Amino acid sequence: MYDKILVAMALDHGVSPSTLEIARALCNPGGQIIAVHVHEPVQGSVGAYLDDEVVQSGVAQARQILVDKTAHLDGVKTVLVQGHIYRTLIDYSAQNDIGCIVIGSHKPGLSDYLLGSTAARVVRHAPCAVHVYRSS
Repeated sequence: MYDKILVAMALDHGVSPSTLEIARALCNPGGQIIAVHVHEPVQGSVGAYLDDEVVQSGVAQARQILVDKTAHLDGVKTVLVQGHIYRTLIDYSAQNDIGCIVIGSHKPGLSDYLLGSTAARVVRHAPCAVHVYRSS
C-alpha cells in the first residue's frame, strides 16, 4: 500500500475509471491520489499555424475534462502539466515523492510487445513502483 499515488490520465482513452479504482485499492488510509494529465506541446512546424489562443483553449479544455472525470471522487487531486508524456510523469513522480504510478496500457505494437510504449518507458525509468492496468 502507498501513501502517494499518481494516476496517469489519458483523457482520450476509456481506462481512467479502472486506473482510479486501482489507485483507491492501493492507497493507504489518509493517502493521496493525484490524477495527472500530461498535455503534450504542439509538435514541430504545426505550432507556426496555431495562435496562442487556440493552444491555451486546448489546455483549458483538457483541464476541464480532467476535472469532470474525477469530480465524483472524493480526495483525488487533479494536476495538468505540459511536456512529453513519459518523461513528465517520471519527473513529476521524482519531484513529488510519489510511491506508485498507476498507468493504463493499450494493445502493443511489435516494438512494445508486452506493454504500450508510454507504459513501457514509465516502467523502465520510474523512480517508484508502477502498476500497469492492461485493458482488454
